Amino acid sequence: MARANFSVALRILARLISYPDADLRADLADLRAALASEKALAPARRKELDALVTHLAQGDPIEHEADYVRTFDQGRATSLHLFEHVHGDSRERGPAMIDLCQTYESAGLLLAPDELPDYLPVILEFASTLAPGAARDFLGEIAHLVNALFNALEQRHSPYASVMGALLELCGERAHAVSIAPDEAPDASWAEPPAFDGCASRGQGKPDAVMPIHFAGAAKSAPVAKGVAR
Repeated sequence: MARANFSVALRILARLISYPDADLRADLADLRAALASEKALAPARRKELDALVTHLAQGDPIEHEADYVRTFDQGRATSLHLFEHVHGDSRERGPAMIDLCQTYESAGLLLAPDELPDYLPVILEFASTLAPGAARDFLGEIAHLVNALFNALEQRHSPYASVMGALLELCGERAHAVSIAPDEAPDASWAEPPAFDGCASRGQGKPDAVMPIHFAGAAKSAPVAKGVAR
C-alpha cells in the first residue's frame, strides 16, 4: 500500500471526526472526492464514510453541531480524548500528555495552544506523517480504545461509528464486541451530601429543645501505614 494512500486515508478520518463547523462543511466536497479515489480502504467502508459525508452535508448545520457535542463531549464512553478512557481524571493523565507532546515535538509537530495531544483527530494527523508500517505500529497501541469507541457509537446508532471501523481496518484489526460501561449521570459527579443531615427535624423534640447536628458522610480516620510505596 502506498504511503500517500495511507496518509490521505488517515487525514480524511481525522477531518470527518472533527467538529462539524463551517470550515468542515466547506471541505465536504473535497472529502467526498478524496474518498472516491481512496484505495487504502475497502469499497464497503468508503461507502459508509461517503454516507457520513452526505449526512453532514444535509440537514440543519446547528443540529449537526449539537449532535457532535452530545455524541463526543457528554460522557466518557465516546470521548475522543483517548486518555479519558485510560486515565480518567487521575494524576497519571498529566505525565502521559507530556510524553505524547514530546513524541510529537520530536517529529516536528507542534500543537496549537488550544489542542490536546490525546485528541483522536490530532493523533491521526500525526500518524499520517509516518511511514505506513510505523503508523500501523503507532495506531496499534490505541486499537483497543478505537474498538471500544466503535462499540459505544454503534450502540448509539451514530454514523460516526463508520470512522472507527475504517480506522480499525487501517490498523489491520477487526472490530469485535466489548462491554461498554454506562456513562455516569451528568450531575452524579457533582452531587454532594448535605452538610447537615436532617437538622430541621431529627432529634428535635420541641421548638426550644437542643437539636443535635448529624454530619453526613463522616468517616473515622484510618491509621497511616509506614513504608508503603505508591
